[in-house]
Amino acid sequence: MKKILYGMAALMLSSTAAQAAGKDDPVLAKFMVNQLEVRSTDGPDPRVLEAEAWIGRDLNKLWLKADVEYVDGKTEEAEVQALYSRAIAPYWDFQVGWRHDRRPKPSRDWLAIGFEGLAPYWFEIDAAAFIGESGQVGARLEAEYEVMFTQRWVLSPELKVNLHAKNDEATGTGSGLSDTELGLRLRYEIRREFAPYIGVNWVKKYGNTADFARQDGEDSNDVQFVAGVRAWF
Repeated sequence: MKKILYGMAALMLSSTAAQAAGKDDPVLAKFMVNQLEVRSTDGPDPRVLEAEAWIGRDLNKLWLKADVEYVDGKTEEAEVQALYSRAIAPYWDFQVGWRHDRRPKPSRDWLAIGFEGLAPYWFEIDAAAFIGESGQVGARLEAEYEVMFTQRWVLSPELKVNLHAKNDEATGTGSGLSDTELGLRLRYEIRREFAPYIGVNWVKKYGNTADFARQDGEDSNDVQFVAGVRAWF
């Protein structure tokens, strides 16, 4: 996996160096906290962080993505992705790189290949396939839409779907449709870069993933009320 990261960095640097003389294509960077929130449940309330950052030029960028869930003093889930991103069409990027699942244990490493962009009617789409160890293959689809009530009040429906080709009992992952997450968040943009929000989140596990969760004393179906903040700079 280190070779992949080195190759991604070299490719991006060579591409950007070739355009260094172009003043109309500067190196830019952005850091986004999509979700920093507390989720209210029947048990201990999870703290969730979903963040991403990128640096690069118009066509070539290096992306970092992080997804962390902290429950009752312990990190229950922790995922990091490092990706090379290449613009292939208006509003669409092709992405390839490395995904590392630090939690739950044992850790897992994946080759990540996907697309991110805006679908018709301005749906934000992030779709990826993951090739892991021992023949494990996964896929994920994330979709988000924004409804502007005013210039400051924004309602955001969100969907996340995970699928896997094989059971991974050690991490509680079942084959087929593993889980879905459906959220609805209403935010108030104090500034465009800073917006507190409230909402509701529904998490549903299926098949063997649900069976593994019940064996560990967890719910396979959970409705959560959330409060948090979204920010970028």
